[in-house]
Amino acid sequence: MTVTSIAALETPCLLLDQAKLADNIARMTQSVTRLGVQLRPHLKTAKSAKVGVLATQDHKFGITVSTLREAEYFADHGFKDITYAVGLAPGKLDRAAALIARGVDLKVLADTVDAARAIADHGAAFKLLVEIDCGDGRAGVSATGQTLLEIADCLSGSKAARLDGVLTHAGHSYGVNDIPKIQQIAEDERQAVVHAAERLRTAGHAVNTVSAGSTPTALFSQDATGLTEYRAGVYVFFDLDQQSRGVCQTQDLALSVLATVIGHNRESSKILLDAGGLALSKDIGANAFRPEVRYGAVVAVDGPALDDVYVTSVSQEHGHVKVTDPALFDRLPVGSQVRVLPNHVCMTAAAYPVYNVTDGETVFDQWDRCNGW
Repeated sequence: MTVTSIAALETPCLLLDQAKLADNIARMTQSVTRLGVQLRPHLKTAKSAKVGVLATQDHKFGITVSTLREAEYFADHGFKDITYAVGLAPGKLDRAAALIARGVDLKVLADTVDAARAIADHGAAFKLLVEIDCGDGRAGVSATGQTLLEIADCLSGSKAARLDGVLTHAGHSYGVNDIPKIQQIAEDERQAVVHAAERLRTAGHAVNTVSAGSTPTALFSQDATGLTEYRAGVYVFFDLDQQSRGVCQTQDLALSVLATVIGHNRESSKILLDAGGLALSKDIGANAFRPEVRYGAVVAVDGPALDDVYVTSVSQEHGHVKVTDPALFDRLPVGSQVRVLPNHVCMTAAAYPVYNVTDGETVFDQWDRCNGW
């Protein structure tokens, strides 16, 4: 695309700071390298081939996805080592098998015997990872329970599918804002998935992959013994949710929503933006530790923060900014632009088809992203 000014963009839209993106990727890569394991970036956050190339150091290692649409999109862009890190429903087996037929090294998940049997009986060369619950309580089986071994046994008689290993996700690491607590969760995560792998090996099953990770645990883990890889995703952009937990600093946030001031309601002490619930999402995850943030922090287009200015409420297409200092009306006249730093960048980015890539001053490229399932 032709280099253009940020002011020329139609709003709302996404701005991606390429330098911050590169710094964030380097930080995670260095952290995982220090631990002696591979990084398998979870690209559910970016859903962009251009970001994927940077995060994998030009396909030097594999990726993680959360939808089959993502898997197909990344396969179309040359990514052949893919972990589909969501339980595979039987109705999606044929679609997943089509990726294998295209030459994709596809690893899939199961945490029930019924799902494992369906995978084993399908006839495609699936590589199965048994999902382990390490304390998050979302999905997975106990590392110490019998179901783990029963799932593995389902693959023993399969002509094509085979057990590849175990995978876990410490999603509860997002629930604390204390680094020592994150470190303890990272150790609990490691111990759970490594113990599951050891039990499988003792039972006679080969285990190649022992996968763990979230952005907080991958960054702050002190020991990766027994693991083969870490998966993390939101680190490429970071967001206020991570900042509120001490995982990153505000200046690390690479993605923001460019918005335009569309109204002044002086009687209600409110400035209105054209970025509402659909443009920002209604995720308010940062509010657990920073309740003042509400739906996003409002910052100047060129970077400096506006003191205590937030999107305090949203309508579908309106962002409501509560005004405590009337001088803000003059600072942000109708037609002026601001950036909004999102709570949960994965949710916010999902509303848009492209990233407008900037050097902080101009937009020099547009990167596509995929949406849907």
